[in-house]
Amino acid sequence: MIHPTNCNTPMLQSAPMYRSFRPDLENPTREDAEPAFAVQQAFPISYVEPGDISDTVLFLASDESKYVTGMQMRVDAGGYLKWHDYHV
Repeated sequence: MIHPTNCNTPMLQSAPMYRSFRPDLENPTREDAEPAFAVQQAFPISYVEPGDISDTVLFLASDESKYVTGMQMRVDAGGYLKWHDYHV
């Protein structure tokens, strides 16, 4: 299972999402919302690109992943570690 963070798609780049990330503004724009998108990740980025997710899908569909089973693959730029208490 792949767990992406914010991904630069029409769903993210939409008025409802802009309002969700910037409820302080009546009609936020993409430029208003994009800095707020970065709160989701530990890396200093606003979102990943669709190709980043596709690369993971291709890896999982390839022979190189033949022994990968039962895991959750996060393509989240450190988002999980940022929001969950992680101990080694």
